[in-house]
Amino acid sequence: MSVRVRLAPSPTGNLHIGTARTAVFNWLYARRHGGQFILRIEDTDRERSSPRYTRNILAGLAWLGLDWDEGPIYQSNRIARYQAVVQQLLDQGLAYRCYVSEAELEAMRAAQKAAGKAPRYDNRHRFLTEEQRRAYEAEGRQPVIRFKIEEPMEVSWVDLIRGPITWNTQDLGGDMVIARADGYPLYNLAVVVDDIDMGITHVIRGEDHIGNTPKQILLYRALGHEPPQFAHSPLILNPEGKKLSKRDGATSVTEFQQMGFLPEALNNYLALLSWFPPDGEEIFSLEKAATMFDFDRVNRAAARFDWDKLNWINSQYIKQLSPAELVERLTPFWQAAGFDLGAVPDPTWLEDVARLIAEGIDRLTEAPPLSRFLFQEPLSYSLPALEQLRLPGVAEAMAAMAATLAAAELPQPVSADSLKLLVEEVAKSQGMKKGLLLKSLRAALTGELQGPDLMASFALLQRRGWALGRLEAVQRLVA
Repeated sequence: MSVRVRLAPSPTGNLHIGTARTAVFNWLYARRHGGQFILRIEDTDRERSSPRYTRNILAGLAWLGLDWDEGPIYQSNRIARYQAVVQQLLDQGLAYRCYVSEAELEAMRAAQKAAGKAPRYDNRHRFLTEEQRRAYEAEGRQPVIRFKIEEPMEVSWVDLIRGPITWNTQDLGGDMVIARADGYPLYNLAVVVDDIDMGITHVIRGEDHIGNTPKQILLYRALGHEPPQFAHSPLILNPEGKKLSKRDGATSVTEFQQMGFLPEALNNYLALLSWFPPDGEEIFSLEKAATMFDFDRVNRAAARFDWDKLNWINSQYIKQLSPAELVERLTPFWQAAGFDLGAVPDPTWLEDVARLIAEGIDRLTEAPPLSRFLFQEPLSYSLPALEQLRLPGVAEAMAAMAATLAAAELPQPVSADSLKLLVEEVAKSQGMKKGLLLKSLRAALTGELQGPDLMASFALLQRRGWALGRLEAVQRLVA
């Protein structure tokens, strides 16, 4: 049997991080077994579906690098097929037209609630006579189509993650609606028809769909097909064990992209949410994970989102990038910060900036504030930096540093080691402790008391022609 799996998001919102984890699991399973990964867009909810959400989903999957083998297939293009299946079920006596109004349904639920019972449809229109149907239609009532669910009966399956599961049909809420009054199909019918037509062998999705599974199994069998195998992955919760929400920082893949995460790192982290590789490694490509992935290593317990872990994984991927690759990833963030990348001395200068800051960032968004002093002139100074520059003797030491730098014949391109020699010369001539001089030099050159390697920063500023002017500006700052 050739493995065929599918991702079937609804375009009623941006690509959610939970859907992305489902996509990763489907992609890994398909690649592990040499199967096919199909993308289906379930857009039959005409009120809530939007083309902009479809575009977001497609762009998010492409950014993650989760390539699909077939699709995207749009349910909205298959309405006639669903309607034909509904008619088939009607003709076979497995479904019927239900004319119960919304007001009657509300009254039914209220009465059940008052009696301490779970709300459910009581199947009252299952056996309407032709005369009764004509009377309801004469009133102008438009029927929904309900699928007959026989009770009591057990529906069982062996979940690839959770093991044996049994559901009694008495707990399914009565005969279920499979098509609206306007003829549009509902989720449970459309998904079953699609999975049959597309030859889906494994349905890998979140545990929030477990309640739909017995209904869908009944539909598969009513249509003369054995259901696929099911694997219901655990939910993703926030660190407090509650449903992940925007209050936790982000919920959509777009937001993670905007926050400066690399797609490789996010994929890596999503794979680790409930799955653990046999070799115990935490940093791996999707291609490597695909050689190891299976459901026997997926935890049944809900996964808790760990920002510290994601940040750490992202930092490891940043460190693995070459300077040229990191410049490419950082360019949109530098440009968004207003940095003029066309004014830099040469392309290697940008690569040296990337090399300088790579060790100090967990996310790409951290690069602009960390490197701002290298791109923007005039320099702005933090209050602690100004206080440092106003200490006794510091202004004189910076003046000496400026004079020494102006007179020096430095090798080109200037190196951090050659500048280090100048600093040692000034420390000796001024009788100043090297630590105090270095701290003051950082304040003068970067406007901060902390930051990336000072001598490398000094060299980059000298290559831009900004170092001398910043040293000379100290006199004006402390005057």
